[in-house]
Amino acid sequence: MLSALTDAFGERASVAQAVREHHGRDESPFDPQLPDAVVFARSTEDVQTIVRLCSQYNVPIIPYGNGSSLEGHLLAVQGGVSIDLSEMNRVLSINAEDLTVTVEPGISRKQLNEALRDTGLFFPIDPGADASIGGMSATRASGTNAVRYGTMRENVLSLTVVLADGRVIKTGTRARKSSAGYDLTRLFAGSEGTLGVITEITVRLYPQPEAFSAAVCAFPSMGDAVRAVIETIQIGVPIARVEFVDALAIRSINRHSNLTLREAPTLFFEFHGTEAGVKEQAELVQELAAQNGGEGFE
Repeated sequence: MLSALTDAFGERASVAQAVREHHGRDESPFDPQLPDAVVFARSTEDVQTIVRLCSQYNVPIIPYGNGSSLEGHLLAVQGGVSIDLSEMNRVLSINAEDLTVTVEPGISRKQLNEALRDTGLFFPIDPGADASIGGMSATRASGTNAVRYGTMRENVLSLTVVLADGRVIKTGTRARKSSAGYDLTRLFAGSEGTLGVITEITVRLYPQPEAFSAAVCAFPSMGDAVRAVIETIQIGVPIARVEFVDALAIRSINRHSNLTLREAPTLFFEFHGTEAGVKEQAELVQELAAQNGGEGFE
């Protein structure tokens, strides 16, 4: 198996200890579990070659993006081959007219938004790390923007996937709606690398907001904060982000960042839209927060 990988990929197939250690850990608290080899893929055809060899020799496969997982997805618990997709980081096509972009899996969300900077569009899913779009798709990532823009589940339109036997399939299209058969795109979005290796992704884009505004507000209890959020969503305020932080976490934030936030259940908000729209959203949320005991809305 290793000989075949070396013949096919040369120096892009590595068994070096440092390389294996880098690919055998993530941001989770679990102990490192090293793969037996790491191969750096540059195309769908490269991934096909690796997967076919692994299938032939009955060797496990672990797709690798940016290594930012918090849940141990990357750990090679049975050894095997780590397929590093970080060199597959191109933007394949920007389709501004239908608000979509097609990319390779190794591009990170920040790299994607940098590439979109001059189009007036942006990709809003923000899981808190500069994760790869392939990894975000495979783990169905979300983040604090999900309240307005949804998760990866709602924003992945089409995938190119290399299956376990090396076959390549394409799921979905750029069309906004479809009633055609099995929804394979959403089967693979969230499969965590267990059904195939994603090599191309088409995702939704959104117009860059004219204005942004943020706010913070403390509450007497968790229940009061939750009710404020429920009422905000029920009356249709198009809030972009809302994050709940409990009193203990606020205490930790104050200690870590030398802040003076009130140590109480707290909501952090972000509003997107026009200048007038953002102002109106903030005023509505401030009123709802006050009705639920919110104090110090800022």
